[in-house]
Amino acid sequence: MPRESIPRQTVPRRITRGLRFRLTAAYTLIFTAVLAVAGFFFRQSLVTSLDQQAHDVLNQEWAAMKGYLHIEKGKPDWPYDASDPDESLIVNRITGGIYLLTDAQGTPIEFSTMYQDLGFDSPRHVREVIRSQRPDWRMRYTSSGVPVLLRAGVVYDEKHKVPYYVAIGRNQAQSQNVLRNFTWHQIALLPLMVIAGCIFGWLHAGHSLRPVLAVAQTAQRITGSNLSLRIPSRGAGDELDYLILTFNRMIERLESSFQQIRQFSTDVSHELRTPITAIRGQLEVALFTAQTPEQYREAVLNSLQDIERLSQIVRALLLLSQAESGQLALQKDRLDLVSLVRDVVDQFQIPAEAQQLRLEADLPPACHVDADRVQIERMLSNLLSNAVKYTPNGGSVRVALRRNDDEIEIAVEDTGVGIPTQHVPHIFDRFYRVRGPEEESTPEKGLGLGLRFVAWIVKAHGGSIHVDSKPGDGSRFTVRLPAGSATAAETSPGLPAVPA
Repeated sequence: MPRESIPRQTVPRRITRGLRFRLTAAYTLIFTAVLAVAGFFFRQSLVTSLDQQAHDVLNQEWAAMKGYLHIEKGKPDWPYDASDPDESLIVNRITGGIYLLTDAQGTPIEFSTMYQDLGFDSPRHVREVIRSQRPDWRMRYTSSGVPVLLRAGVVYDEKHKVPYYVAIGRNQAQSQNVLRNFTWHQIALLPLMVIAGCIFGWLHAGHSLRPVLAVAQTAQRITGSNLSLRIPSRGAGDELDYLILTFNRMIERLESSFQQIRQFSTDVSHELRTPITAIRGQLEVALFTAQTPEQYREAVLNSLQDIERLSQIVRALLLLSQAESGQLALQKDRLDLVSLVRDVVDQFQIPAEAQQLRLEADLPPACHVDADRVQIERMLSNLLSNAVKYTPNGGSVRVALRRNDDEIEIAVEDTGVGIPTQHVPHIFDRFYRVRGPEEESTPEKGLGLGLRFVAWIVKAHGGSIHVDSKPGDGSRFTVRLPAGSATAAETSPGLPAVPA
């Protein structure tokens, strides 16, 4: 059908129903979820890091405090070298920062102004910390809402071993600000990153779907007269390349089917022209020139012979087309090849003797194969028919059967006229006949379909066929079939006799 005669249909498209939109939406959702989860874990990591840093600083200050603080008779003392700036900085940072010292009953002895703003610890809490002898960590807030991390514990009077309660703290406002800024930056950047992800996903989805669109556009350009189009592979080895490969193979199968149809039409028109012309000519001659019943009878008889040949051609072409298109299945069974070859050879003994030919069979004691009996018999009949037909009087035809490890070999060899080298590659084509003096000497003219059937039968059984021939030295057709094992039979009609 011409391309112009194919109406183009406009399919309404909604962007939200397109594959590109759905891929982009899925990519965006996954990208957003990944960003949210990553942001949450980064924030938790930052919280843990800041908290660990604050704990480490307070532990260091606690160790410094225990090194400088001395308590004697309930009075604290901070002996240090005032000329040493490092020691002065440490002591002043402790006592001038967040600091509380009480006795075992919770009565404040020494404290800083910032700790006073927090509020003194209750006597009950002081007694619990002294009794537990473990560090106590708490988060408290000043009157203005500033967060403070506190570390409390026990120190002793060195002489009398009297316990005292000490608490030091660290302002967490800077850490909270860092965490707050990180959170707001994350919230502010998330929409921008999502939008960027949408754009990238849209572009990437379009790029990824480009081969799919190429497949669709190529499919629109393909017609019955234009099946040579192929989509080049991207070489990525992904699913799209597999789709392209599958599409190209489908087009190859379609092209092969169309080629078979065109070849069938060409073959039919070519082969039917001769008998139809002959029938018409004979009837016209009889109509205008015949004068006696015998002349009319002879014209009708010749026409019937041509009609029979015409029927054979049509029947053979239809069956061959069915076979090559896969509509004709095999009916396999365990087959005794020795018995089958012997029967076929016996059928050709009379034609061989009529031409003074020696027909021999070299057979093993036993040989079995999984095959369709009707088709294997047809293959042997076609090969023997050609061998007898193209072997001059006094020649010989030999059939040999042998079994190797995994295959069966059937060889049909003759001492006939042989096949010229340039014709050997084409002898399995439809209607191909070797034209020459030898052909004129043959008793009858075939259709040129017998070897085509042979090739199909061998291929359908998973085998191969090889031809060795030289003009004047005869021909040898060697068929190799897989030995196989017993298989279940398939129902299929058999092929009727086809003249070779």
